Amino acid sequence: MTTDATGRSPRVLADTSALGERAAAPDERGAVWRLAEPTRHLDANVIAVPPGASIDPHVGPEEDVLWHVVAGSGTLATDAGAIALSPGAIVWLPRRSSRAVVAGDEGLRYLSVHRRKSGLQIGRRPD
Repeated sequence: MTTDATGRSPRVLADTSALGERAAAPDERGAVWRLAEPTRHLDANVIAVPPGASIDPHVGPEEDVLWHVVAGSGTLATDAGAIALSPGAIVWLPRRSSRAVVAGDEGLRYLSVHRRKSGLQIGRRPD
């Protein structure tokens, strides 16, 4: 099978079983994989949170976000209560929802997918 020059043919970009062979190491934090296709309409990252580390409480972006936990464990704190995170969990985070994360003893890795955000633009600041 061939792919066209535009890069629009379906293909495997990553193997989450390989990305999730282990949860986050103590010194590993942030995006460990990114969707880099230049013409994409989605953003996707695999995020690593070290053992016992946290993502502070915050209000999410203007887009709905979908997470798929690929390794480790943790807790997602929401306005409605705590949600246990474990491999295989698929979590929907509605736009502008409040959230915080605490990784478990082995750390946490999850795939995050959402609509692509527009890039920063340099221009005149509104008055």
